Amino acid sequence: MGKTYEGGVPLAEVVRSGFVEGVHRGSVVVLDAAGEPVAGAGDVTSPIFPRSSNKPMQAIGMLRAGLPLTDPADIALVAASHAGEEFHVERVTALLRDAGLTEDALHCPPDLPFGEAAREAVLRAGGGPARVLMNCSGKHAGMVRTCLAAGWPLDGYWRPEHPLQQCLTTTIEEITGERAAAVGVDGCGAPVLAVSLTGLARAFLRLVDAEPGTVERTVADAMRTYPELVGGTQAEDTRLMRGVPGLLAKIGAEGVIAAAIPDVGAVALKIDDGAARARTPVLASALSRLNVRAPILVEYAEPPLLGGGLPVGSIRPTW
Repeated sequence: MGKTYEGGVPLAEVVRSGFVEGVHRGSVVVLDAAGEPVAGAGDVTSPIFPRSSNKPMQAIGMLRAGLPLTDPADIALVAASHAGEEFHVERVTALLRDAGLTEDALHCPPDLPFGEAAREAVLRAGGGPARVLMNCSGKHAGMVRTCLAAGWPLDGYWRPEHPLQQCLTTTIEEITGERAAAVGVDGCGAPVLAVSLTGLARAFLRLVDAEPGTVERTVADAMRTYPELVGGTQAEDTRLMRGVPGLLAKIGAEGVIAAAIPDVGAVALKIDDGAARARTPVLASALSRLNVRAPILVEYAEPPLLGGGLPVGSIRPTW
């Protein structure tokens, strides 16, 4: 694996009134059911930060370390980047309360929900930023619950040298088949590990292909059963998992998404400028290389661009 991400190639263009006004560059890899590359563009072998697309693997590491959760809905929330809707917040709060903890135990920063409707609801009610509202609070609740179960200190659980994070690093490296090329600080304050898009896609394929009863399959099944807990009512990955049978998907910040379908294949991609608007058109195009068809993919294949509140163009894949 290369040491530095070289950047991608044009993957999508922004067309307004028939005029191309912008281009999104990035990298994408498409693997078949055997995990072999069948299509791709850009740099798919050098490390990138998958950001929250690493969360399914982190959830696996927590369960392996003794995280005492059996409800698939709770497991889905631990792997989530939730929108801060009421049902998300209630379940995170319950995860903490069941262990005798409050949100003060979480290291993730106070924030408003990233879901627009949820954010407006909090502000209308006179509320403000809170740790439990932050989109990674489910992951952090899982982390502190894992520490309690394993007998590890809560203090500094987010630091790379903490036993919890060492365990999660080992898990990610095992499932991706790659050594982490770098360790950074994610937006929530926890470590984020750099792996290639190819390693990320293979990891997602491994999850959906795992035998029933394994921890890998448990996490994949939990996310696919409760996709609204993974993202939110209108989240991309939630709607994709609802709309494509068998699909496991997880978005990450800075234009990342990974997805896999058992016996079909996997996709991982990054939009270099971090634009979320280009992510789903490229994903839809990538899944078409695997002959995956679904109404949601038609909707996402060329999202409209508005002018005066009316469609005047679109964002369309070009690779």
